[in-house]
Amino acid sequence: MKSVILETLSSPGCHVCKLFEEFWHSIEKDWPNVAYRNVQVTTPEGQEMAGKHMILASPGIILNGELWASGGFDKEKFVAKLKELS
Repeated sequence: MKSVILETLSSPGCHVCKLFEEFWHSIEKDWPNVAYRNVQVTTPEGQEMAGKHMILASPGIILNGELWASGGFDKEKFVAKLKELS
């Protein structure tokens, strides 16, 4: 399996961000090749990420440096993308 970098850009109080994080933690044991990192949009790094990837809605889900989704996510499509990248 290839290594995959999963980064999320989240904002305080975002219920979709919380749903994604809970979903990820429920499946992460199946993906030992994925390095996960969450960044808050309220930080300087988060602001930089939002600008770089043109993220206008939370969460911003970034896989291997490319924006995969923002403002929501589809569980099945996410798992399919992980399989494709792995």
